[in-house]
Amino acid sequence: MAEAVANVIKTKQQLVVEAETGTGKTFAYLAPALLSYDKSARSKIIISTGSKALQEQLFSKDLPLLVETTNFTGKVSVLKGRNNYLCNERLNRFMLETKHKDKTLQVELVKIKSWSLKTKTGDIADIDNLPEDAAIIPAITSNNDNCLGRECPSFDDCFIVKARKKAMDADLVVINHHLFFADLAVKETGFGELVPEAGVYIFDEAHQLPDIASMYFGESLSSRQLIELAKEIDYVYRTQIHEAKQMAKAAEQLRTAALDFRLAFAMDKGTGSWREKSRDRIMELHAQRLLQVMDFLNEVMCDLLGKSEVLDHCFDRLNQFTLLFKKLNSVNESGFSYWYDCTKQHFSLNITPLSVAQRFQLECQKKEAAWIFTSATLSVKGYFEHFTDLLGLQSSQCLQLNSPFDYAKQTLFVVPRLLPEPGTPGLADKLVERLSPVIRASKGRCFFLCTSHAMMNQLAIGFRRTLTLPVLLQGEKSKQALLDDFVSHGNALLVATGSFWEGVDVRGQALSCVIIDKIPFASPDEPLLKARIEDAQLKGKDPFAQVQLPQAVITFKQGIGRLIRAEQDKGVVIVCDNRLVTRPYGNIFLNSLPEMPRTRDLDNAIAFLKNIN
Repeated sequence: MAEAVANVIKTKQQLVVEAETGTGKTFAYLAPALLSYDKSARSKIIISTGSKALQEQLFSKDLPLLVETTNFTGKVSVLKGRNNYLCNERLNRFMLETKHKDKTLQVELVKIKSWSLKTKTGDIADIDNLPEDAAIIPAITSNNDNCLGRECPSFDDCFIVKARKKAMDADLVVINHHLFFADLAVKETGFGELVPEAGVYIFDEAHQLPDIASMYFGESLSSRQLIELAKEIDYVYRTQIHEAKQMAKAAEQLRTAALDFRLAFAMDKGTGSWREKSRDRIMELHAQRLLQVMDFLNEVMCDLLGKSEVLDHCFDRLNQFTLLFKKLNSVNESGFSYWYDCTKQHFSLNITPLSVAQRFQLECQKKEAAWIFTSATLSVKGYFEHFTDLLGLQSSQCLQLNSPFDYAKQTLFVVPRLLPEPGTPGLADKLVERLSPVIRASKGRCFFLCTSHAMMNQLAIGFRRTLTLPVLLQGEKSKQALLDDFVSHGNALLVATGSFWEGVDVRGQALSCVIIDKIPFASPDEPLLKARIEDAQLKGKDPFAQVQLPQAVITFKQGIGRLIRAEQDKGVVIVCDNRLVTRPYGNIFLNSLPEMPRTRDLDNAIAFLKNIN
């Protein structure tokens, strides 16, 4: 792999590498990239990862070792998205707004304020015991909508500005995929850049790129954005322009119109086609009302421009949102999927390109650079077309490298007999009953990976009733805190979904069993999948075989890849879905996996687990 990477860097071509767990792919791309560095040519290296955890590991562990080994003389930097950095201005404002309110919140704020005076980076991941999904985070960080830029009173002390400046000056920058595409979006507007131009681009966990690219090449407007804007305008009225009462009333109308628009969907939550829904007479009326309110607020604010920097910034945002709302209501443009997403309180309207291949290739061709894409899961039955077609990488070299692990001795793969079909009522209770003996035999040390939050929660309740060992549940703590608890307990069951299917590395016998509830087919109503199905149909392809199946295989391989992480690891994989055996497509999943001994008998799994030292 290192030789292939070195060759592509020399020839400025594209390389796609599937390197299974244990091949040492991180060193295989880092070493040649560092050795290729030429200070006189000022050619920079960008390494993009799929997760903050891998970003941290690369920057803190792998890079320092290889920088020393290769005598790399350039500067190295890490850069995350803006919502990872504390915004001093928003922290100060939030502290003013929340005085005499919730005592717990006050304690959190004091802790964050104290940390803010000592931190050099402003990276909120460094705040002790603050969950990564803590409700306070959006209030103390900025986003593209509410950042005041150079007009901000705290601009000189801005952590994100300092981090970006450091990245611009560096010779090697570790970023993540979201930031890479955010940078393309910023460059498109002509207002600067977030990431420097480079001669080498390396994407680790590259299987995530097509979904992230689709998100960034599309556009979205949410009620959260509109309500946040109304709140900012009200803040200006209360603290800066006390005579602007009409503006405050108009802002309140915007907030009410956004909430009414959400109610007009008349559903608890879910997604659907905005192209179809927008034709409903009720939705048309609410869309007209929201547009009228935005236009009226625009008129009122026009008379007050120049009196407040925050207000001027809000005025620009209002104009952007108005134009975008009009675009989202012009639903007849071909080549795009128009869709909505409703949570209990909010909505978003979205436009997503059916295909990003042409657009992504255009970005690759703009730069005279080497492009390297790697992951443990890029192929389906040994073929790369699913991945390369999605990103337009048909002319790239492809390389598949198998794991050095001895799966025949280290693992056992189980599809238990006599389990109900997925979707059968009472399935969770049946899984708890059948699998509790296996988890006891494993002495905990088990991940139960689910395909839905509903199943995850039902299983956690069932196992907590049945087992005496610790049962950890995703969402009750941050991801890292849960992993730390899992390892320190030494006998825990972790029930999880989504983010635990990939990017999680538990080595040794701390993890001896991975159970998967069913084949991870994405819901056909999932907007991005719907767009790809639509695109496949337009091209005369079979959407199930060429879109849904390959995507499920890649997710499936990711989940199974959690088990064996080192040459000494041993363990059992159990998949509670008989379709692997009863349906013709089951073979595509099985043939995409490493060669593992297979059984249908859970007693064999129990015996295997009891023999692990």
